[in-house]
Amino acid sequence: MTDIPLTIDERESGSVFAPKFDAAGLLTAVVVDHATATVLVVAHMNREALDATLATGRVHFWSRSRASLWMKGETSGNYLTVEDVLIDCDQDALVIRARAAGPTCHTGAQSCFYRRVEIGDGGPALVKVKT
Repeated sequence: MTDIPLTIDERESGSVFAPKFDAAGLLTAVVVDHATATVLVVAHMNREALDATLATGRVHFWSRSRASLWMKGETSGNYLTVEDVLIDCDQDALVIRARAAGPTCHTGAQSCFYRRVEIGDGGPALVKVKT
């Protein structure tokens, strides 16, 4: 990982891993199930969380509300084990393919995305979906 400035071509087509963190020092991480591609969780990583994820093979995030590093599963045991890390074209977002050791959501759902928005006569409503 480097902090060396890259040209647009180097960033988009090169082989240098140079994640571009936002003004708050964060990038978006989308974690999907490695076998089904189901979106499990979307959260944020700072450099420390990304470094810890790459070093340990377990997904870490930066909690904006607690202003602290946390490893998914550190209290529940439902770790997310990294299978693959993909970065987007301008290197400011990640997709992490992972194996979940149990439910991913703090509610006990397999995925944090367990409700669908349905539009009816009364307007939008949330409906649970099987995850």
